[in-house]
Amino acid sequence: MFGIGGGEFVALALLALILVGPDKLPQFSADSARFIRKVRDIAQNTTKDLRENLGPGYEDLKVTDLHPKKFITKHINEVLAEPTAEFQELAKSAKIDPDLL
Repeated sequence: MFGIGGGEFVALALLALILVGPDKLPQFSADSARFIRKVRDIAQNTTKDLRENLGPGYEDLKVTDLHPKKFITKHINEVLAEPTAEFQELAKSAKIDPDLL
């Protein structure tokens, strides 16, 4: 979990116990959990709103897809793939009449 080993987790728990105090630690833990829940809900709602507002083609949107480099790469690949499919369709439909040769 977050690259924290067992010993490090115990050390952080002891540090929290010392800094916060044993009487306020349960309330502090509950407040921290509530804060994390709110942040997670905000992130999920934001992602859902982006999916709805961006329209069709973005139903499978992930937060990692919003990284500018990945976003641009994805759209460039889509644009480059479209003409290839169109050219393949044209090549299939364009047949040379043997009588004209």
